[in-house]
Amino acid sequence: MKLTWIKFAFYNTLRNRRRSLITVTVAALGTAAILLAGGFAYSTYEGLAQISARATGHLIIGKPQHFTDDQDVPLQHGIENAAALQTKILSDPAVRYVLPRIDYNGLISNGDKSTIMMAIAIDPDAEFSVKGPTLTLKEGELIQTESKEAEIVIGDALARSLKAKPGSSLTLMASTTDGALNAIDVTVRGLVSTGVPDLDKRLVYSNIKTAQKLLNTQRISSLGVFLNSMEATLPAQARLAKALPDMTVQNWLEQAFFYKSVRDLYNRIFGALGAIISIIVVFVVANAMAMAIIERTREVGTLRAMGTLPGQLIRSFSFEGMLLGGSGAVVGAALAISIALLLTIFPVQMPPPPGRSVGYPLMVTIDAGLYLVTIGMMIALSMLSSAFIARKTLRQPIVEALAHN
Repeated sequence: MKLTWIKFAFYNTLRNRRRSLITVTVAALGTAAILLAGGFAYSTYEGLAQISARATGHLIIGKPQHFTDDQDVPLQHGIENAAALQTKILSDPAVRYVLPRIDYNGLISNGDKSTIMMAIAIDPDAEFSVKGPTLTLKEGELIQTESKEAEIVIGDALARSLKAKPGSSLTLMASTTDGALNAIDVTVRGLVSTGVPDLDKRLVYSNIKTAQKLLNTQRISSLGVFLNSMEATLPAQARLAKALPDMTVQNWLEQAFFYKSVRDLYNRIFGALGAIISIIVVFVVANAMAMAIIERTREVGTLRAMGTLPGQLIRSFSFEGMLLGGSGAVVGAALAISIALLLTIFPVQMPPPPGRSVGYPLMVTIDAGLYLVTIGMMIALSMLSSAFIARKTLRQPIVEALAHN
């Protein structure tokens, strides 16, 4: 029976093909706009999530005070038995790398000029391979773990400020864990850029041994745990938290403040955009159905006089709205998929976002859930708006409907 009503509704949509075509076109463009905006937001979320996880690790392990308390001296709440802890963490099947890290501040000087540094001590061989595209080598080479010399890699903006280049000698100065001031001469191995100018003005990478010698300690700040996949984060966090009761195990999301801010902002922007577009599509479909119902008022009166129930007529008009909105939604989804695929073949470069010096490729994610929800929403809204218009019109008495010109 439903197939008969759908067939009847289909032929009714062909009565005024121009109006139906316009309605389907508007629904298609609205659907494509929602899907492309949502796909762009999803792509942005995925990119920021990967950057955040690469920067800190999928999991960050440290003493509880490291995450909650301020330090009076460097590494006051540092980890002492790092090697044994690394071995224990690596026994988890989801863990790929466990990278030690020391975060420390101080001064860096070329003899004539000194400036503040934000220094990070790392395991260079693993750290730089994990960083991938988030760190760009501008000049020189990266430091090596087995290097016997005290070598560093600095941000290119910091290098310009100190007039340094690969091979230059600089001095690092910082407070030790005993509260004394210590200094160490280092050689610049290379210049890098993170794409964030403010960070490149202060950034210094050294190996763990150089930092421990400068700070006069064998401790490290934290351990960054890199997993096989993003999906393994929460299960691995639960396992490691149980295996290491004396440590705090945080995931990347708990430290990704920029990611959270961008996600909240985009959710509001694209949520409002989607709502506006949906309202426009609803009004277009409702207008088309209102015109169709007015044109067929005498026909509706005749059908009612022959015993057709109002509910059956409302169902028929709802199916018309479903066909118009659904056709537009499917066409819009196909259009969005085509544009998303074309962007992978013919990449479009976006301008640098605020606070960064490099742009990024425009990517649109094709998410099955987003497409199904959007198409379903368009069909539902089209059917509801058509039923609402039809219900108001069918309240007219049969005699008046038959006498309508």
